[in-house]
Amino acid sequence: MIRRSLVVLVALGLLAGCGGGSKKAASTTTTTSLVTTTTAPPPVYPLTGLPATDPATLTRPALVVKIDNADGAGSNSARPQIGLNQADVVYEEMVEGSVTRLAAVFQSGDSAPVGPIRSFRTTDVAVFTPLHNPLFAWSGANDDFRAILHDSALIDVGYDARSEVYVRKGPHVAPHNLYSSTPELYSFAPPDAVPPPALFEYRSASEALSPSAAPVGSVHIEFGGGAGSAPVDWYWNGIKGAFDRDQKGSPHLDESDVQVAPQNVIIEFVDYVNTGYVDPSGAPVPEAQLVGSGECWVLTNGTLTKGTWTKPSIEAVTTYTDAAGAPIKLTPGRTWVELPPGGGASITG
Repeated sequence: MIRRSLVVLVALGLLAGCGGGSKKAASTTTTTSLVTTTTAPPPVYPLTGLPATDPATLTRPALVVKIDNADGAGSNSARPQIGLNQADVVYEEMVEGSVTRLAAVFQSGDSAPVGPIRSFRTTDVAVFTPLHNPLFAWSGANDDFRAILHDSALIDVGYDARSEVYVRKGPHVAPHNLYSSTPELYSFAPPDAVPPPALFEYRSASEALSPSAAPVGSVHIEFGGGAGSAPVDWYWNGIKGAFDRDQKGSPHLDESDVQVAPQNVIIEFVDYVNTGYVDPSGAPVPEAQLVGSGECWVLTNGTLTKGTWTKPSIEAVTTYTDAAGAPIKLTPGRTWVELPPGGGASITG
């Protein structure tokens, strides 16, 4: 009896260890979650596509400075200027008498001093309205043009509004001798100012150029009827990875004797219309028609791509597309945008 009881107890113990026989054994499930992380690309400056090195400049607004480009003799000239090699983007527009004026756009860097500073033109409004209310430094305009400026999206930090940060100095003579400083001009930025949008698309280091890009050595540009005071030549410099600028037959140097040499040059052919105004010499004052579309040539990385510029409204950022309709991407760096009339440029090398 004792032996049989032991057997029964052992059997019952085995059944209990197996979960009662008819019941399934409890199972344990382990779930492993895979956590994937992505590294956000480093921030870049909106107007150059270059890595941002200073958080303070990354978030500040654009500052547009109208720079004189009269190319007279001796001290009766605007050359050499200060600040053209520090600006992110420079626009060159035709003014009266086939003379050009430059509009330097700063955001990632500064120039102290900057100039010589000259007058507002109505072309400026269409160029800079997309920049999210940029600061605008200028000097001189007739009453009607002043009204247009003050009715635009530009924030006036010109000579009349902020004369305390302007000074006249050599080596030029008036009116080619007015200067300011971008840090001082930036001191008037409103607290709710925002940075500008990107104006161009940029290639990565491994990204190919447009299929329609062709090698180019040099391009010649003229504004208006005849050579005027600013016929321009751009020469590809493979050592610099940039395009050297000549003006009126000589290297375009700044006051530090550094030649203007941006990574990109956009030639945007536009129509000019007579505003009905004249300058003190009696020459008609033109205005570029920048809303619409037209032909463009984009110079980058030693190549030229012919395409189309498009700006559907005054607020829109201008786009540049190749023959297939794809965006023409630039090399990260500084850019000059030339605004000659149709037929005002030729490939010379």
